[in-house]
Amino acid sequence: MFRLAVFVLLLGAAALPARAEGPVVAVELNKLEANGAACRAYLVLRNDAGTAFESLKFDLVMFDADGVVALRLAVEAAPLTAGKTSLKVFDIADQPCAGIGRVLLNDIMACRVAAGPRDDCLALVKTTSRTTTPFIK
Repeated sequence: MFRLAVFVLLLGAAALPARAEGPVVAVELNKLEANGAACRAYLVLRNDAGTAFESLKFDLVMFDADGVVALRLAVEAAPLTAGKTSLKVFDIADQPCAGIGRVLLNDIMACRVAAGPRDDCLALVKTTSRTTTPFIK
């Protein structure tokens, strides 16, 4: 009987969802679409960091299909309300979407909450991609 109880407990534990990583700002590259000569990018941001951000400026680097840097772009993603999901849409000028091989979150250029600047924001950000284009940091 004891073995059965242990087996049931272990089986139940395996079915539990993974434990949260702690405070995080999840940034998903959700979609890339042509917009004339530009590529329009859609970022979905989920702020589970426990604080609102007044500024959260990303240093993004676009690589071509061969892995060569195509361009660098600063994108302000704030304001971000705590516990809220937001959408940030921006155009990557003179860059066809098919020419983007991957996107790198190179750094956080600015990060500010109501209490002032923070220096741990890059560690808070988790990148994912719903597209075929990888979004890494």
